[in-house]
Amino acid sequence: MLAALFMAALDVFIVNVAAPTIGSELHASGADLQLVVAGYTITYSVLLITGARLGDRLGHGRVHFAGLALFTAASLACGLAQGSTELIAFRLVQGMGSALMIPQVLSLIQRTFTGEARARALGAYSAVLAVGAAAGQVAGGVLVSADLFGTGWRPVFLVNVPVGALLLVLGRRVLPLGRAGGRERARALDLPGLVLLGAAVSLLTVPLVLGQEEDWPLWSWLSLAAAAVLFTLFRGYESRLARRGGAPLISPRVLRHPGIATAVFRILAVMSVNAGFLFALTLHVQGGLGYGALRAGLGFAPTAVVFGAVSLTWRKWPAAWQRVLVPAGFALTAVSVAFVGLALHGGGGGGAVLYAGYAGTGAGLALAFSPTLTGALATVRPQDAADASGLLATVAQLGQLIGVAAFGTLFLNRLESFGAVRSYPSAEAFSVCAWALAGTAAAGAVSGLVLRRR
Repeated sequence: MLAALFMAALDVFIVNVAAPTIGSELHASGADLQLVVAGYTITYSVLLITGARLGDRLGHGRVHFAGLALFTAASLACGLAQGSTELIAFRLVQGMGSALMIPQVLSLIQRTFTGEARARALGAYSAVLAVGAAAGQVAGGVLVSADLFGTGWRPVFLVNVPVGALLLVLGRRVLPLGRAGGRERARALDLPGLVLLGAAVSLLTVPLVLGQEEDWPLWSWLSLAAAAVLFTLFRGYESRLARRGGAPLISPRVLRHPGIATAVFRILAVMSVNAGFLFALTLHVQGGLGYGALRAGLGFAPTAVVFGAVSLTWRKWPAAWQRVLVPAGFALTAVSVAFVGLALHGGGGGGAVLYAGYAGTGAGLALAFSPTLTGALATVRPQDAADASGLLATVAQLGQLIGVAAFGTLFLNRLESFGAVRSYPSAEAFSVCAWALAGTAAAGAVSGLVLRRR
């Protein structure tokens, strides 16, 4: 299941460095490329909570298996696509497969493990989820540069096919593929809630993904305002449904669970910084420094490796440190990101010392994310596992979208502003972006104190 999770997380970012090659070979327009990159993310985000409830109703192993099969088939279709329209359609289907797969991972961890075993499993989940983002950049650069058998960009999709096929074979032996029993099957699907939430998330994600390239037209702001209205209506409907004894899509009991509100904010913050840092840095090193796909991708390796190592080992650190790991992680992230911005400020490559900044960023993000997720889910009751899993997985995905939209917009706006008046406009634009990222990380460091007082 973690291998499937890694594939899904990888696919959010792996297409970024392949986009120029895709555009050239398929003669795709700028709008087409936006949808190739973003279509997967849109359907993935919109359907995550729906996927969680379907797993609760039909069986988590069964729904995960079905999502894996759909994702693998869609990856093959993407790799064989002959035009941009086909590729966009299959990317949407890929996102649907991920939305069925991913919520089941957390739900099965919650229902299968207890105590220290659950904490270890959640640590592995955290490592795989966030490492996939950086690894996507690395893998995309390697695969595009390799140009295996003259296939260009196609291996960024086709690489999923043998892995997915192997996981399907293994899944038939190790996953619980029966239907959900008794209590879970009794919960209704809450179709009005699904419609309200799906519409709200769609209205939020589409302008976040497409707004920057379209120069934030009026429709994007109207869409964001409509999303806020629909989220309010959704919350009111779910509360009324719970009071009537129904089965809301997200139980208010989960939202009231101790620590969930703080965890939601921190996960939004850490995933926004993670995605914003990777996106802005990619724009700078490929556009400003002129690095090729391989060199740009490999530059993210220290962040990914250190993130994974810290996520898998933080539970073994001294008990006296555990209470301060999350704020310390945010603080380390703030310092490291600011350091990277300073190292690149003069327009050069930063030298070997830059990798210390990358490694520090990976360590800080891991300490901010993994203990937050583990702490939020460690005490959630098994019957609430699907609701909590869908909620936090959706929050993590929305955090990545917000990070790319907000910090990508900041970088590009500063690049345009500095273009005619600065010697190294890309480097200085990234430096401004790095300070904004550092400020967001600093806000995460103090969030626990602020939210606790409220």
